[in-house]
Amino acid sequence: MKVTRGYSGGVVRFHPVATIGNFDGHHIGHKALLETVVQAARRAQGTALAVTFDPHPAKILAPQADLRFLTSFEDKLARFEEAGIDEVVFLEFNEAFAKLSPGDFAEQVLHRGLQLKEIFVGQHFAFGHKRVGTIDDLIALGRRFGFQVHPVSPVTAAGAVVSSTRIRRLIHQGQVEQAAALLGRQYAIAGVVLPGAHRGQTLGWPTANLRLPDDRVVPSDGVYATVTLWNQQRYDSVAYIGTRPTFDAGVRLLEVYMLDANPELYGQSITVQFVERVRGDIHFDDGEALSRQISLDVERARALLRRHHATAVGL
Repeated sequence: MKVTRGYSGGVVRFHPVATIGNFDGHHIGHKALLETVVQAARRAQGTALAVTFDPHPAKILAPQADLRFLTSFEDKLARFEEAGIDEVVFLEFNEAFAKLSPGDFAEQVLHRGLQLKEIFVGQHFAFGHKRVGTIDDLIALGRRFGFQVHPVSPVTAAGAVVSSTRIRRLIHQGQVEQAAALLGRQYAIAGVVLPGAHRGQTLGWPTANLRLPDDRVVPSDGVYATVTLWNQQRYDSVAYIGTRPTFDAGVRLLEVYMLDANPELYGQSITVQFVERVRGDIHFDDGEALSRQISLDVERARALLRRHHATAVGL
């Protein structure tokens, strides 16, 4: 898969077929859209393009916002490649770009720059300065500049449109199982294991500690049944997110306890997939009370993971 930055590099493509968007999360709606683009490009023996933005438009239009993402840059590229996209084009989103009128955007970017022949976008696609351009405007501009516009119906689940905003809200609420249904996979956070205070070891529940990324969506504080990926292996685990209020609340961390393994993980990169929430965060009177609760949490997590694994293999 090719990665290109900008739209005026004189790149020659045969019958470019594209879609455009932020694609944060690469959820089941994005997946369906990308599959449609790839299929159309293959029929025309053309090039399947995914056009996206760097930086995210919100960083320019609302710099004060606390912007958190569902996917890292590397994961986003991997999902594009997995979908069969031939080329990802990153458009630099700056103040000048944001001020392009719908007509200028269609002519300069889509027509002259990318030389598109077909573009697939959602029915509610908005573009141009202050997002005043509508899908009907794009269709008319496509006729003018020689590219065909294909409006795509949104994917729905549980009676509502699947969107990155909806998924972020579910994860913030700790509803990671519902979020996974919309993502098409478990939500995950990766990081390097840091040395901790060894309280878990003292209590009999040694944990691997990760610093939570500043730019990623993080599930609400509490305990989760998880699967941890390390060294190309998958391990059932239990994860805690919070500030450890029993021991004088500190920095918010992600702590992971491996259920049936105890590898040396300091300095290692691991990925934690969130399967289902076990409980919220609780303050305990002492370490003994916390240890008893962790024992209950582990048994509950085992049950949830057994059910998850059975469902995954269709049992």
